[in-house]
Amino acid sequence: MAHLPQHGLFPTLSATAKWYDRRDFVFVEFCVEDSKDVHVQLDKSKFEFRCVSGKDKYNNEIELFGEIDPKQSKHSRTDRSVQCCLRKAEAGKSWPRLTKEKAKFKWLSVDFNNWKDWEDDSDEDMSSFDNFSEMMNNMGGDDLPDLDGGEYGAEEHDSADSDDEKMPDLE
Repeated sequence: MAHLPQHGLFPTLSATAKWYDRRDFVFVEFCVEDSKDVHVQLDKSKFEFRCVSGKDKYNNEIELFGEIDPKQSKHSRTDRSVQCCLRKAEAGKSWPRLTKEKAKFKWLSVDFNNWKDWEDDSDEDMSSFDNFSEMMNNMGGDDLPDLDGGEYGAEEHDSADSDDEKMPDLE
């Protein structure tokens, strides 16, 4: 049953959020337009986000997958969202999800526009990422998305190398 406003009070909602992982940071964006009274409380293993937008009140409490350094973490507000940059306590460790629980949350999704496989590259040097993508394409990685709108290693696909032939379907 939905919460109904009582005596002028409105129910608290969960703000829609999307997240992505990097080598040293985890980024979380709360998609709330024209937010006011923004409050972000950071602890080493959880954080809380609260704000008001119009007549709606938002509150998200998140038990994090890993630990963060609250003093090195920050947030910023724009007219369209509140972005949180959480410094990992253990840099270089991948987070397979944002939350400690494996449960799915309707309000939380992965930000695929910013997600990248950082284990095989660095922010400054994309060449190893390109090499990894090329290697996967050469290994028959036809299911991989076209990451930059072009073909990786297109010249190499023209060779008559027997390793590049399509494998027969398994029966």
